Amino acid sequence: MEEVPAVYGTESETLLVKPEALVWKTSLDKNGIPASQELLATAKKYGINLDSAKPGMCYHEHYRPAQFTTEKQQVLVSEASENVDVVAAKYKYVEKQVLVSEASTQLKEIPAVYGWEEETVIDKPAHTVWKKGTGPIQRIDEATGEIMCLVEVPATYKTIRKRVLKSPAGTETIEIPAKYKTVKVRVLAENPKEVKTQIPAQYKTVDVTQKVADASFVWHEVHNMQEPATTRTGAKICLTKQPAVYKTVKRRVVKTPASTRKIDIPAEYKSVKVRKLVSKPEEKRILIPAEYKTITLQDLDKDGYMEWRSILCETNMTGRRISAIQSALKKAGYNPGPIDGVIGEQTIIAVNAFQKDKGLPVDKYLNLETLKALGVSAR
Repeated sequence: MEEVPAVYGTESETLLVKPEALVWKTSLDKNGIPASQELLATAKKYGINLDSAKPGMCYHEHYRPAQFTTEKQQVLVSEASENVDVVAAKYKYVEKQVLVSEASTQLKEIPAVYGWEEETVIDKPAHTVWKKGTGPIQRIDEATGEIMCLVEVPATYKTIRKRVLKSPAGTETIEIPAKYKTVKVRVLAENPKEVKTQIPAQYKTVDVTQKVADASFVWHEVHNMQEPATTRTGAKICLTKQPAVYKTVKRRVVKTPASTRKIDIPAEYKSVKVRKLVSKPEEKRILIPAEYKTITLQDLDKDGYMEWRSILCETNMTGRRISAIQSALKKAGYNPGPIDGVIGEQTIIAVNAFQKDKGLPVDKYLNLETLKALGVSAR
């Protein structure tokens, strides 16, 4: 194959850089500034149809002051009223019984009477305390050996002397009669009188100014002379047309694309020795049986830990309580040996069997959970 290079040429093209646009400005001058959206909104509010405007048209704003008229009006100067003349009341003197002091009651205080009494009260109530025990029934390897005993401390009493009320405080009511006195008093003989005289209202005619139209703003086309030039506010908008902007660019183009052409070259031959595959490689697999050995493994079922348990210690281990435990075990179907009030090997075996069957902590102590399950009090 032979490569044939491409042939290039130059072409010109006119491109639109900026499209034609309509712009609202404050004047038709080339350097006029664009009108704000607030100014356009105001012009539209006061009657200008911005959509129907054509390029080159301008609008400006006029101020219309408020309008007033003068009318004659009757105004009230003095309201209607009345003149009141008063004729004084007439009095006379008469004798009359008057109350000097009202009937009343007086309370006399009676003091309370007290005495003394003695009373025996609890100084410190009965309670229990934990004390270190000496020697459990027997010790096993997994126990720490530390024993705490719950010991009952009896209540203590003391005699106190206290002041008591024999008879409560009270009051006695004493009646006090009313007191009267004869005096001369001035009383009304004839009521006062009033004489009314009507006075008519008075009016006056005055000139009153009334507003007939509020101040307002109006927009119109600049060639409309309906409004005087003196009322212009200076606000003005003009629609301008900005022409489109074009640019001519030159570019390199392919006249004839690059290509290849085929050239025939005759074949050349040579005799050589080559190695040929007679048989393909094969994979042979020989099965070797697995060998097994039986071993014993220990899995961790539960981590070791320490815990405190409430047990029956030497302080509370009476013969009566041991006999009650042996009787409760026998009643529950376990063999504690003879019921003799002494903890022996057979009693401990029965206790452990009961603990295991009831899901209780199993150890070589008489813990309080086991006593509670047997219905035996630890106190």
